[in-house]
Amino acid sequence: MTNVSTRALWAGRIISALPILFLLMDAVGKFVKPEPVVTGTIALGYNESVILPLGIVLLVCTILYAVPQTSILGAILLTGYLGGAVATHVRIGNPVFTHMLFPVYLGIMIWLGIYLRDIRVRSLVPFRSRA
Repeated sequence: MTNVSTRALWAGRIISALPILFLLMDAVGKFVKPEPVVTGTIALGYNESVILPLGIVLLVCTILYAVPQTSILGAILLTGYLGGAVATHVRIGNPVFTHMLFPVYLGIMIWLGIYLRDIRVRSLVPFRSRA
């Protein structure tokens, strides 16, 4: 197998950086627990006691995704985490495009970024045939 092009590698890094930064900010918010995080978590139907454990899980998954050697594992774990976020928004009836699908948008960016920068993922998900 050959390596990805420099352009694809950098595009993948930039696309990956966006969800990494957002998810790190979200994880830090769960550690610091400002009032909007606490009230938002309670509004989603969770107890305040789950904020810190969610922050730990999110931080670990995001770090795994950010490290190139473990990025595929991190992407898989983040996909599960984001699936739980979608289920939460569906359960309480939040708006579709702004709330329910936001975790899906993040998941697309996570997998697009890794697809562009990792040849192994490209070989597993070939969007075009090799003629």
